[in-house]
Amino acid sequence: MKLYFAPDTCSLSPHIVLQELGMPYELVRVNNRTKRTSTGEDFLSINPKGYVAALELDTGEVLTEGPAIVQYLADLMPEVGLAPAAGTLARVRLQEWLNFITSEIHSGSSPLFNRALPEEVLVIFRDRLFRRLDFIEVNLASRDYLVGDGFTVADAYLFTVLGWMKGFSIDLDRWPATARHMQRIGARASVQAALAREAELLPVR
Repeated sequence: MKLYFAPDTCSLSPHIVLQELGMPYELVRVNNRTKRTSTGEDFLSINPKGYVAALELDTGEVLTEGPAIVQYLADLMPEVGLAPAAGTLARVRLQEWLNFITSEIHSGSSPLFNRALPEEVLVIFRDRLFRRLDFIEVNLASRDYLVGDGFTVADAYLFTVLGWMKGFSIDLDRWPATARHMQRIGARASVQAALAREAELLPVR
């Protein structure tokens, strides 16, 4: 398989999952501005949506959208336990978290990347995001992981998007259980390996 990624984006989530599974894969860096890849391809010909992550399967088919990709990967090796079995209530709970993260945290933080927005507008978006982080804090106050008793793809996704908070000058220590979750996930060998591999690939022009 081939994972198309860009540094400091949501593509880190499926990359962590690939490392957790120990599956062989090729890593291809994408320039989000020029839409060129480190292998010289036009990324728009791979994913017309124009953004990472994209996972090219051995069949040549391409999967997009992080929550879909991580569930697909987890189901390739269910014995690893990165996602509850399909059709169970626990799986629906996982999907519930993935949808919350993508719609409320991932999308909710996107406006903060826009430095052109006036501060009074950014305050509105930050306040809304903080209320969502309050919800995560309540849930993580009584458990180490989002779903069940162990690490799942939802934890990989949450770690990825919360990693952007420092760039927004948002101190996660305001949410201590969430900060502990970040430290716990960040210490995993899979996370360290994914970050190291991404750092090895030079920028694409």
